[in-house]
Amino acid sequence: MKANPEAAAQQLGQFIERIERLEEEKQGISDDIKDVYLEAKATGFDAKGMKSIIALRKMERNTRMENEAILETYKSALGIE
Repeated sequence: MKANPEAAAQQLGQFIERIERLEEEKQGISDDIKDVYLEAKATGFDAKGMKSIIALRKMERNTRMENEAILETYKSALGIE
């Protein structure tokens, strides 16, 4: 059975349009996140610190604890408090 070129082109067009819509939504969400960071900064919070906390919260507890232990070991070895 031969593939229908018109159907394939239509299907491809639909995929492209879906991806474009999702990219627009993603940009909108990214802009919303930036606005929240700016709002937090305006009230005295540090955006870099907040981003660090968010990254930590994404990690599994064991991974986070392992990373913190390694960091403490390296800091100790270098005499960094």
